[in-house]
Amino acid sequence: MDILQIVGIGIVSSILILLLKEQKSSLAFMLAIFTGLIIFLALIQQISHIFKLIDYMAGKANIHGVYVETILKIIGIAYIAEFGAHLTKDAGLSSIASKIELAGKVFILLLSIPILTALIEAILGFFPG
Repeated sequence: MDILQIVGIGIVSSILILLLKEQKSSLAFMLAIFTGLIIFLALIQQISHIFKLIDYMAGKANIHGVYVETILKIIGIAYIAEFGAHLTKDAGLSSIASKIELAGKVFILLLSIPILTALIEAILGFFPG
């Protein structure tokens, strides 16, 4: 699926959601979720290519696989948290959306601790004593 098809799906869905919003708001919200999932699933193949390219470049740069895997997990958490937060904002629940964003940030911080530790150890290795 190329970008024109994705934009087309988005525009058609947006028009349908606007028409349904006044009469059947719950159906409009379900259509918004369904549209978001369809677009996300359409991007899975492209995301797979990106992951393969990052893995290839990390192998060429001789970067330890654990670090690349952690970075990819961090990117995944960021996108999933953003997607969930946007859906809840669309439903008019901005307070829950902000909690989803906070949870995403906490999980990212937890995953980044080993990388930060290795970075600090590498920096300290440059100093004598």
